[in-house]
Amino acid sequence: MAETVPEAESSLRSAVNYMPQGLAVFDREFRLVAANARYLELLALPPSLVREGATLYEIALFIARRGDLGPGDAEDLAQRRVHSFIDEPATVSERLGAGGQMLEFYTRRLPEGGLAISFVDVTARVEAEAELERLNLSLEARVAERTAALMRVNAELEIARAKADAANLDKTRFLAAASHDLLQPLNAARLYTATLVERAGGTNLGELAHSIEASLNAVEEIMSALLDISRIDSGALKPMPTAFSVRDLLKKIEVEFAPLAREKSIRLRIVGSSATVIADRMLMARVLQNLVSNAIKYTRVGGKVLVGCRRRGARLRLDIIDNGIGFNKDQHALIFSEFSRLERGARMAQGLGLGLSIVKRIVTALSLSLELDSQEGRGSRFSLLIPQSRIGLTAGEASPVSREPVSNLTGLKVLCIDNERSILDAMSGLMTGWGCDVRIARSLKDIDRDEQLLGWLPDLVLMDYHLDQTSGLDAIEWLRHNVGGHLPAALVTADRSPAVRMLAEERGIAVVTKPVKPAALRAAISGLAGQRGRQPGVRPVPSSASN
Repeated sequence: MAETVPEAESSLRSAVNYMPQGLAVFDREFRLVAANARYLELLALPPSLVREGATLYEIALFIARRGDLGPGDAEDLAQRRVHSFIDEPATVSERLGAGGQMLEFYTRRLPEGGLAISFVDVTARVEAEAELERLNLSLEARVAERTAALMRVNAELEIARAKADAANLDKTRFLAAASHDLLQPLNAARLYTATLVERAGGTNLGELAHSIEASLNAVEEIMSALLDISRIDSGALKPMPTAFSVRDLLKKIEVEFAPLAREKSIRLRIVGSSATVIADRMLMARVLQNLVSNAIKYTRVGGKVLVGCRRRGARLRLDIIDNGIGFNKDQHALIFSEFSRLERGARMAQGLGLGLSIVKRIVTALSLSLELDSQEGRGSRFSLLIPQSRIGLTAGEASPVSREPVSNLTGLKVLCIDNERSILDAMSGLMTGWGCDVRIARSLKDIDRDEQLLGWLPDLVLMDYHLDQTSGLDAIEWLRHNVGGHLPAALVTADRSPAVRMLAEERGIAVVTKPVKPAALRAAISGLAGQRGRQPGVRPVPSSASN
């Protein structure tokens, strides 16, 4: 049987009393019609103000006098509170309750003109929001603090990095200067020793000279390796990729290493290639020099070393293959570490184990690939993968084809200029022993003062780069202008920078690196002699020589 209307109203009133919100309804005169128990509890009103007929103003005045509406005149506060409820169709506001809790009020005007008020205790929510705000502020403070700390650390790191860069630059400059000063006397010592070796022959003195020469070779290898590593690690070595002929590079390697291979009775075979590749020519030459030197060094007497190329798509694979001592796969990573040498290799040849470390650094700097295949006791293959140039070099861009080297140097007129007297004497003694007609000078002024070119025209000139008042390149240009533009010339220098080599090549000048190896010097002189042609009469040297 359905509930009667009075029963339904009673059930609704009972349910409303159990709601967590305080509820109250006022008529159009803003007199209390009904309120639930929560309304009485949250507002803590006396019974006289929760009876039907109590006015909204009376309730507001009681609350104001109690201090719930804040400081000020109670009647004025009550009046303003009432007007805030009845002047708007709906309102939402917050204030503190009698127990210190935070109450959130909602009001809505009823269609017949009355007013409904509901409110709820939002203390927990407000406290949570306050705690969240406090946490946010704390987090922002921590973030700001850590950001400031990070910025300080970054600033300190930047300062440290700048100091490290400056230190590296200073170290590079120092090594460049020191290397020149150190390599000069070493160069003279090697030349004197080479002369002694040739003149002493198979005597006991000759054996002693060979021992000195071997020690000087070891010193040179150590210095060259350390200088290369320093330049690479400090960033002073900047790759400058250009298109160049592989044939020219391989020809230089053959000229440099053929004498060394003959000394060990090793068959060095270099297969030329017409390919043009894109890379830094000077750094590529350095890599190839180290790999070919190692191949010869660790190949037994009577062995073979092959250098050749294979096309692999858009790249050229440059192989250095030997039938030397080899090594197993477990040792592949080890051989590229600094100062790391395998036991069999250490027994076979002297060295510090820096050559392949330099190769790895340069290959990385050039963004090339290096492959390795080796079997212990059977030999090794090192392969460089180099990008090929799509456009071949024109005749004007290609390096000039060298004439056939001259094997007999007897009577060859060589002008040698260096600002170190000891080097001049050593080179003169060595080349005189080869049959050359040698004249030496420390500067162009000496040539002019001593009238060395009157009635004597050099077949070629060997020029130091660091002269006292000018560069060797400018001095060669001066000689060519006054003697003949055809004059073959080589720059003999301890400066190994790519910039110097590039300047020399642009002027058609060969480069021989100090300390000079006698075999390499002889090969360079022989190659330059093959370039000379018939020369016109001697042009007088002006007395205004500026050096």
